[in-house]
Amino acid sequence: MLAARLVGDRAGDWDRAGRLPVDVVRALNTAGLLAPQIPTGYGGAGWSSLDSGEFTAKVGSLCSSLRSVMTSQAMAAWTIERLADRAQARSLLPRLAATDTAAVAFSEPQAGSDLSAMTTTVTMTGDTLRLDGHKVWVTAADHADLLLVFARLGDQGAVVVVPRATPGVRVHRRADPLGCRAAGHADVWFDAVRLPTSSLLGAGGQSLSLLVTTALSYGRMSVAWGCVGILRACLTAAVAHAGSRHQFGRPLAQHQLVARHLADLWAAEQVATRVCEHASRCWDTGSPEVVTATVLAKYVSAGHATRAAADAVQILASAGAVDGHPVARAYRDAKLMEIIEGSTEMCQLMLADHAVNRR
Repeated sequence: MLAARLVGDRAGDWDRAGRLPVDVVRALNTAGLLAPQIPTGYGGAGWSSLDSGEFTAKVGSLCSSLRSVMTSQAMAAWTIERLADRAQARSLLPRLAATDTAAVAFSEPQAGSDLSAMTTTVTMTGDTLRLDGHKVWVTAADHADLLLVFARLGDQGAVVVVPRATPGVRVHRRADPLGCRAAGHADVWFDAVRLPTSSLLGAGGQSLSLLVTTALSYGRMSVAWGCVGILRACLTAAVAHAGSRHQFGRPLAQHQLVARHLADLWAAEQVATRVCEHASRCWDTGSPEVVTATVLAKYVSAGHATRAAADAVQILASAGAVDGHPVARAYRDAKLMEIIEGSTEMCQLMLADHAVNRR
């Protein structure tokens, strides 16, 4: 498997250095695997959500930073596929399927869960648009070729495709984040950035909440499957350690309190896998349940990954408390999964609303 060969045993080194090798990202993209759901008509692999999800889980079990870059690329591709006109799709999607990398800019200093508070603006003058604003915590922005920027266009919303090298774009890398340290998180400023109006996806002027939901839906699915990968990595490490480490004359796995942790880990991986499979099948069949199923998958998988990573560290003890160790990385990475693409609390509100309104 290409991803396994590219990552090898280097994920810990990338985590400590805070950077992914550019050649690794480019190799995955050249193979069409950075966003494999891009339709074949645009040069992509055309994978289903279920196939893409299993691949995302595999990469997530190897390196959550690399999986985060995949999520960013896939969100960008999905947003373009859904919002772009035909000419834009024909221009942009083949690039994302093979050559260019992309980052998606949502959050701002005062607009996190409440993205209706964003203040980044687009103004139009003739055949030119101007973009002004400040985005924070943009995954992959430190090395992306393109930035998809969510902004206000009058009273409505818009998505602008901005080449990172455009004059007026300033990118400042976020050093030493809690998790996914090598994913290229950055803050980005847009100071009177001028672009042709063709940089605006579609006609612009859509509902801001609809635009955000379009992109976040794909992001939540990808993050959920990435959490399955975290769970599998933790389970593998914990089982190997508990089976080989002896204390009080027998393997750790034969001590009941440790066995309880192992049982919880296995159950968590199974539950997360099943809920993600269900969400992907909803996605692939166009089920009306897809929105709720995706939120549920993200909520369940992120919560299980966070708890399971803590259990794995507990089982490995000092052996897993080394910076860069798979379970130490999982412990930090998993916590971020409860924050990004809709926090645990936002997911709970959406699921509670669904529970009340379906009666």
